[in-house]
Amino acid sequence: MDLFGSFALILAFICAVYAFIGGIFAIRTRHPLLVKSTRQAGIATCMLIFVGTFSLEYLFFNDDFSSAYVVAHSNRDLAPFYKVAALWSGQEGSLLFWSFLLAIYVFSTLMVYRNKNGELMPYVGVVLAGVQIFFLTLNNFVASPFKALATPAAHGAMNLVTRADGNGLNGLLQYPEMVIHPPNLYAGYTGFTIPFAFALGALLARYPGEKWIHLTRRWTMIAWGFQSCGILLGAHWAYAVLGWGGYWAWDPVENASLLPWLTGTAFLHSVMMQEKRGMMKVWNVWLVFITFLLCITGTFLTRSGIVASVHAFAQSSIGNWFLGFIVVILLVCLVAYFKNRDYLASENQLDAMVSRESSFLFNNLILLVSCIAVLSGTLFPVFSEWLSSSRISVGAPFFNKVNIPIGLLLLFLTGVGPLLAWRKTSAESLRRNFAWPLAIGLTGGVVAFALGYRQFYSLVCFTLCAFVAATIISEFYRGAKVIRARSGASFLASGIDLTMRNTRRYGGYIVHMGMVLIFVGLAGVAFNKDVQKDMQPGSTMQIGSYTLLLQSMDSKPEKNYTAERMNVEVLRNNKQLMMLYPERRIFKTDQPSGTMVAIYSTLKEDLYVVYAGQSPETQMPVIHAYLNPLVKWIWFGGAVVVLGTLVALLPNRKAVLVLSAVRETAPQALPGQTLVQPFQPKPAMREGHD
Repeated sequence: MDLFGSFALILAFICAVYAFIGGIFAIRTRHPLLVKSTRQAGIATCMLIFVGTFSLEYLFFNDDFSSAYVVAHSNRDLAPFYKVAALWSGQEGSLLFWSFLLAIYVFSTLMVYRNKNGELMPYVGVVLAGVQIFFLTLNNFVASPFKALATPAAHGAMNLVTRADGNGLNGLLQYPEMVIHPPNLYAGYTGFTIPFAFALGALLARYPGEKWIHLTRRWTMIAWGFQSCGILLGAHWAYAVLGWGGYWAWDPVENASLLPWLTGTAFLHSVMMQEKRGMMKVWNVWLVFITFLLCITGTFLTRSGIVASVHAFAQSSIGNWFLGFIVVILLVCLVAYFKNRDYLASENQLDAMVSRESSFLFNNLILLVSCIAVLSGTLFPVFSEWLSSSRISVGAPFFNKVNIPIGLLLLFLTGVGPLLAWRKTSAESLRRNFAWPLAIGLTGGVVAFALGYRQFYSLVCFTLCAFVAATIISEFYRGAKVIRARSGASFLASGIDLTMRNTRRYGGYIVHMGMVLIFVGLAGVAFNKDVQKDMQPGSTMQIGSYTLLLQSMDSKPEKNYTAERMNVEVLRNNKQLMMLYPERRIFKTDQPSGTMVAIYSTLKEDLYVVYAGQSPETQMPVIHAYLNPLVKWIWFGGAVVVLGTLVALLPNRKAVLVLSAVRETAPQALPGQTLVQPFQPKPAMREGHD
């Protein structure tokens, strides 16, 4: 099966090269058969990548320990659930997984538009084939996952060998969330290839600007949604497994996932200005280009070894390939732009500073400033080592100092944007729209202050969260009120009806509400507490209103590991609340031990308990307890963001006019006159749906 998979990837590479070169000739000649054959070659490339990926998974599920990659990342006792995750646990398999997800996007794009947009799709196909060629080059010639396990013989040849068992999967990856976190994050990275291909193709073909925007809006939202899920799932995994009490440490690989999310968010907002007013065409094209470049840059940081991270792969020369690919992409984008920049001329200018256009513009500028700050802080250790031969690290304090004010300003603009009109907003409109949200925001700040949340940034954050939530709710209320007056339906039904009529707008508001909830959770960080203590059975620890009593210790054998577990009783006000079982996992293979945190979670706070191993001085178990306020709001907000994204992807439900019969009073006949008039229904307009 390893030869079969390797052969499939070689054929995929050949088909991708044909799709690329043949596509260029198809663009020049416009020959229909050549256009069709290159599209079929692109589809064949995707199918062969699917075959190669399933072949590698077949090796995992059949415990084929003649494969070097299977030996390195699996063993016989590994649960089938984690044999799926083993696919992307190493350098070679993760690159194949990248090609696999990219192939899903490419296949879907080629099939959806196979008989549409004939002037644009050949350009798009060439760009997609070019990206696939790069990754298939890595899959076949640089980091093949189908290398056989072999040892050198005395005469210089290599003898194939088969191991009895493998080394096992990294313990940090043996957690259910790691089966869904990397696919979501990779689907976000690879998904941004589609809007990149359409933007570059439209620029090269001089295709009408708004058309490619309409074609790629949903693809961009899908990629953005997956990226959001990947970031949140990664944060939750770090929180529940790594045992350091937090969910975001400004780690270089965490930052790498955030960068394209920031620019992708900026694009989703600024694209509205191009659709509504024909503005910011150059800005939008370059936002798409930069987003794709940041996806490749993030992969470069993860795989080159130039940054230190618990998430990164080992140092390798593969980073040079990514660096070269980044340079090629940048050169192609620059040439395409300078050759066709006249095609991107704006149709309108900014009419007033107090307008919805200006709020989108400021939103974009702030997101870009945040992106530059995160990127520069992430790469600063690398540049400092190149320039001075000493590596100067930039830690969380720098990122927090820069990004907390930026985040609060973005939160403010999230609430302001819906209250502003296009082109220009009058003073009367400002007073009318801002009065109640501002009052509610200030009330929220007062309530937070009364509850004891008195750190400055947190208090500002709570105030802004109440303000933004009020603006979003008021938008739903005003629209639902109109529909309710016409249809007589309940407010809930009217709100759902309103949302389904304009899913993009109101789905976006739901996403904004999810971000409000996330910011509520982030505001609690300033009030975190932690206590660490050497404990023995019968001893207690106090943190906040909770008392932790270590009752006993035990060992819990599992198929692939043994868990050393602490049995901790949690009391509040001298009353038993619950039992928590923090543990450390000792794996049977040579994999490092892992941590499983025990968490008691409420809307108010998380009690987070970690078994940190044994003290080298006392040989007693060390319990590290954290009290983290409002963390659950982050995960709940993330679910709302996903819901809003799904709503925004739905097609609009069109409102239709329904004619209802209204009986009129018959006219009175004059004396001596008989009036015969048939009943005629009078059209009365009311709301309905098809």
